[in-house]
Amino acid sequence: MKKVQQGFTLIELMIVVAIIGILAAVAIPQYQDYTARAQASEAMTLLGGLKTPIVEQMSSSGAAGCAIPAGSVTSGKYVASIAVGGAADPCVITATFAAAGVNSKVASKTATFTYTTATGVWACTSNLDANVKPKECA
Repeated sequence: MKKVQQGFTLIELMIVVAIIGILAAVAIPQYQDYTARAQASEAMTLLGGLKTPIVEQMSSSGAAGCAIPAGSVTSGKYVASIAVGGAADPCVITATFAAAGVNSKVASKTATFTYTTATGVWACTSNLDANVKPKECA
């Protein structure tokens, strides 16, 4: 009479646990980078939404037009504030990320858009970590 196996052996269970552990060790850091990039994209969206209104204001008012238009969104879930670096040419707008409640790779960092009227070009700079920084930012 043959004996039929009634479950998994201990070694089979240990192999499965080891495989899950290896996958988790690889996946968790990747997930952290993913969430940080998603949080950083909020600043790009908010700053990007200010580009056209600011360019219109500057074309009609000159350097005095470098101001956040009334009624604009100046904060978000991860962005604590957006500020203008003074009415001047070039016009500099900076998004500052929240210090708490965000990924540590994003916390208290900044993303800056600079508009130069002579060239009509927006430039992006940021002090975000290289693996989180959007490609449009230097």
